Amino acid sequence: MRVSINQEECIGCGVCAQVCPEVFSMDEDAGVSKVIRPEGGDCAQEAAESCPVGCIVIEE
Repeated sequence: MRVSINQEECIGCGVCAQVCPEVFSMDEDAGVSKVIRPEGGDCAQEAAESCPVGCIVIEE
């Protein structure tokens, strides 16, 4: 699994970091989310499905 975020689409709502803090965190300076564990985790898919703009990309 490989997890990434389309930074141009991210609105910085923070849902992914709340749902899956071991994979995502907020980049306070940029105002968007960032991936801190690109290999993913058990909750990455749930975070992707929770994203209101669908900017989380998961590649198997």
